[in-house]
Amino acid sequence: MKYFTNPILIISCFFLILSSCKNGDKSSKEEITSTEKTSITNPVLPGDYADPSVVRKGNDYWATATSSEWAPLFPILHSDNLQDWKIKGHVFPDKRPDWAEAHFWAPEIAYDNGKFYIYYTAKKKDGPLCVGVASADKATGPYKDHGPIVCQEAGAIDGFQIRDEEGNLFLIWKEDGNSRGEPTPMWGQRMNEDRTALIGERFELFRNEPDTWEGNLVEGAYLLKKNGYYYTFYSGDSCCGRGCTYGIGVARAKNLRGPWEKYEKNPLKKETENWKCAGHGSMVQDNNGRYFFLYHAYNKNGTVYTGRQGLISEVVWNKKTGWPEFKDEAADFKMPERSEIPEYHADFSTADLSPYWQWPVGIKPEFKLQDDALIIQANEDNIGAVLARRTLSPDYKATTKLNIPTGNIEAGLSAIGDVHNALGISVSDQEVFVWKVKDAKREKLVSKNITQTKGAIELKLLVNDGEKYSFSWREEGSDWQPLDVKNNFVNGYYLPPWDRAVRIGLTVKGKENKTAKFNAFHINPLKKD
Repeated sequence: MKYFTNPILIISCFFLILSSCKNGDKSSKEEITSTEKTSITNPVLPGDYADPSVVRKGNDYWATATSSEWAPLFPILHSDNLQDWKIKGHVFPDKRPDWAEAHFWAPEIAYDNGKFYIYYTAKKKDGPLCVGVASADKATGPYKDHGPIVCQEAGAIDGFQIRDEEGNLFLIWKEDGNSRGEPTPMWGQRMNEDRTALIGERFELFRNEPDTWEGNLVEGAYLLKKNGYYYTFYSGDSCCGRGCTYGIGVARAKNLRGPWEKYEKNPLKKETENWKCAGHGSMVQDNNGRYFFLYHAYNKNGTVYTGRQGLISEVVWNKKTGWPEFKDEAADFKMPERSEIPEYHADFSTADLSPYWQWPVGIKPEFKLQDDALIIQANEDNIGAVLARRTLSPDYKATTKLNIPTGNIEAGLSAIGDVHNALGISVSDQEVFVWKVKDAKREKLVSKNITQTKGAIELKLLVNDGEKYSFSWREEGSDWQPLDVKNNFVNGYYLPPWDRAVRIGLTVKGKENKTAKFNAFHINPLKKD
């Protein structure tokens, strides 16, 4: 075990408890709610829900997660049993905060004195990563943005609030030193009640030890008070991508300012039979006082293609040592059988579009639902206007039915990593074709003349192992016709960005006075032999 002291700490010890702030709301007996389920089948948040955070208010659990470069920003999810979650809204449903431009990460949801707060990370316009704050009277919003509360040259990320025994409000965050090859101290500092400024002296909790499992960083702090100790659950090492090595550790101290002791058995969680790179989460209790930790991990089958999915594991406390441990139950790490991965079908007959649809940050498409169809207005960006959804499996087929567009426009079905990396099948009034965008360079791979085809057309995209894409099309009521490419598939290995999964969606490219009309959209997971 190693101990860490703050070199600037001279005197005073502040013994802190978790009151009616976020942590108090998660663990206070007055706020413990009913949950009928005694075991959890994972993932509870299937698909790309990195850095999840959870809080409870009354009988309701509320969660949120990283958006990165996909809008609307920061989903607000609701559950009454920790197993079944639904998106009920977003923190920023229409546009990004005025001060921020990108990298919308790690939202931490808190409840304090009758308000909900979201502490989120974003890149300041022409500046570094900062921790921002937004608040609302209800979990579902509307949220008022208070702007950035802390910025550092190396970047400030992963904000978390806590109160001391006198009711003083503190912010805990990470300095993002790993972004330039430097250490990553965890900082703490008092914060005013308006969440607009930090006050008093900044102090360090602890930092990464490069020669241990933590590697080049520690981050994602979640704090709670239990049995006279503060416990900080945190993550270490490489979070993301095919070579990730992320894990969850814990440290404790009698006082928030330290000295902090890291558990000698760290990391508590890193890899299981079906999951890897577990990290960045928060805690909540059920009605029996059981602790559950909501965090993310990559499924070893879907990996980067389905992204960092939301899991829940139970935490128990060793009676002899007082240290926490993750309870090993098969249900905690069992991926649903492929037959359990849900299909998705949309005929666009509803009044509003489902809140699960997404678009690239800052490029919200113009669209409307009308006459049992989704009508999307084109734009001239590299991949066009985008409406997309998270993928839940590395093996699936997606289909869409649309009217053949007229004029200088192309519309279709696409797999999207980001606005610079995508591939898909589209149709114009002249041809149906497969296209690819890699590193912002667009090329047409194969095409078929369809000038004799009238009315509606159907397009299909088939994915195997997350990266092998094949395409076909048909006139309504006819057989599927493949668009043959070299090796019978297009390699989509390049699609996932370092921190995101692939989306599947609809794209419309062309003059902005043109629209495309989609009549149906389906995603069906495939069973492997």
